[in-house]
Amino acid sequence: MPSYAVILPAAGQSRRFHDKAYKKPFAPLGGRSVWLHSAEKFLNRADVKQTIVVIAAEDRELFNMKFGANIAIMGVEVIEGGAERTDSVQRALKRVKDNIDFVAVHDAARPCIADPWIDDVFAAAARDGAAILATQVQATLKRADQRKHITETVSREGLWEAQTPQVFRRQLLIDAYAKRGRESVTDDAQLVEGLGHAVTLVPCSPLNLKVTTRDDLKLAEQVLKVLPKPKLEGFHHPFAADDLFR
Repeated sequence: MPSYAVILPAAGQSRRFHDKAYKKPFAPLGGRSVWLHSAEKFLNRADVKQTIVVIAAEDRELFNMKFGANIAIMGVEVIEGGAERTDSVQRALKRVKDNIDFVAVHDAARPCIADPWIDDVFAAAARDGAAILATQVQATLKRADQRKHITETVSREGLWEAQTPQVFRRQLLIDAYAKRGRESVTDDAQLVEGLGHAVTLVPCSPLNLKVTTRDDLKLAEQVLKVLPKPKLEGFHHPFAADDLFR
């Protein structure tokens, strides 16, 4: 059975979340913080041998206060990230153990991932070397100018919306990051594409949503009610309530 390391980036500034008390990965959702929902889905897997959470340096003290007990029980490694998401992932990649076969990068703020979707993307990556979850674009797409006037209706044929986890053979992802330049990239698959390596799209559900705004948090709470419950429970900090970040 291939072995996997999971990197959970949680070092962003959450500018679009507009909450003075919380950054989005640490916001309460159904009784526990968003990032814990994401982490739990991987921690109950026999093929996941390492889990790394990447946080901002400015959050380290509060994170340790709130989640120190969780981290000790879960066996999760916590490191500090960089200025950009790719910097954070690259730092985590350097901590991945040499005996790991594949690396999965999953948004810490994407809490509604389900076990069958992880199974599918892990299997595709094991077969092809690189795979990501994605959904086909269903809506009509419009291109607009700076005045927000429509300039073009864009065909949605062949268009997919990328999700996470994005899973790659470990050395492939290391090589992709080693060759990244100054070009701005929005996901890890783009770097692997730059090497000329094919990345397989694994169809998923729109329910695998990413929390970006407060409205997304409300929607995620409803989605979690219809998804299978995680097998691991009880990872709450025993000494702190969810309002510690206030």
